[in-house]
Amino acid sequence: MPDASPARGHPVALALALSLGAAVSLGITRFAYALLLPVMRDDLAWSYTLAGAMNTLNAAGYLAGALVTPLLMRRLGAAALLLWGSALASVFMALSGFFIEANPLLLQRFLAGVASAWVFIAGGLLAARVGNRVPRRAGLVLGLYYGGVGTGIALSTLAIPLLLDAASSAAHGWRWAWWGLAGLCVLATLVLLWPARMLPEKELPAKSGKGLEPDLASKLPWLAMAPMLAGYTLFGVGYIGYMTFVIALLRDQGASGAAVTAFFTLLGLAVIASARIWARLLDRARGGGALALLNALLGLATILPVLTSAWPVVLASGLLFGAVFLSLVASTTAFVRHNLPEAQWAAGISAFTILFAFGQIVGPTVVGWIADGAGGLARGFVYSAAALWLGALVAWRQRPLALR
Repeated sequence: MPDASPARGHPVALALALSLGAAVSLGITRFAYALLLPVMRDDLAWSYTLAGAMNTLNAAGYLAGALVTPLLMRRLGAAALLLWGSALASVFMALSGFFIEANPLLLQRFLAGVASAWVFIAGGLLAARVGNRVPRRAGLVLGLYYGGVGTGIALSTLAIPLLLDAASSAAHGWRWAWWGLAGLCVLATLVLLWPARMLPEKELPAKSGKGLEPDLASKLPWLAMAPMLAGYTLFGVGYIGYMTFVIALLRDQGASGAAVTAFFTLLGLAVIASARIWARLLDRARGGGALALLNALLGLATILPVLTSAWPVVLASGLLFGAVFLSLVASTTAFVRHNLPEAQWAAGISAFTILFAFGQIVGPTVVGWIADGAGGLARGFVYSAAALWLGALVAWRQRPLALR
């Protein structure tokens, strides 16, 4: 990869370009499935448990990818891993359109999760490095990167109905939506070539002339970070149920196709706007306060559609959820920046990502299992909200680390 001067590339422009990695890794590869779940479930006669298992396997792949990310990053570098992960995610998304049997689809969701973890962690590390160039705007830079998930959600929400309509006469027409989403991933990968060139590995701090040490993860202050890690795990448990099943819930409540499209598009746009909304909080909060506040707000957003199907309230739920949930992810990267030396940033981000993935594995299948019983999806959403509020209480106990 050609070298480049660290001075090249405006920080905001670099963050916006990197944000397409977040768009691929979560916005398209994971959350777009919520729009396809009702169609695929009706066409293939799935239970809610099986439908939820698709995102559980995606989260399991995300966990597997997160576990090997530190090793791959030492071997390849963050920029190369970002590009390889995005390219492979494009391939796996395309492959999901070639199968109708559950087992191959579960495998594709798993593999897409592996690749998305590489993209998300590598992109987050690169965004943290960009933020380090402009400390006063670091919160904005991180918010812009994670806000890219909203771009992926919005693009998916606009593209999928058009693709489904165009393929309405074809057998299993939802397959064309997977291929269209893969095309979006390819386009994003091409854009990612630019920030990958602008952020060479020589920006890493020197460590005995050998780059990152292999035992940095073992040197993390695990016990001191325990409230933050536990609160983030519970976030993973709680939020994923909403993002997997909210479209199915709206369909059950009688929402029209146009209403669903408007809901999910506005949710995605709120994610993008969240970069500005919470930037100052991320710059200031060095302990668990930001994670606690955002978890609590997310629990409120999750419970609102259970309390009423009134459209203004449901829309407010989507807007609040979108304005919060990726900034909550950004709060962990901000915590790492504030409290750990730069040599441990990759290990710190990976640690949070691994526990986040554990939570996401539990969430979709449990909510699906609850939804298949008495009470339906509404009861599953109550479970998700409770996990988020418990995560807020735990994270509130986190204090800044005196280690830098």
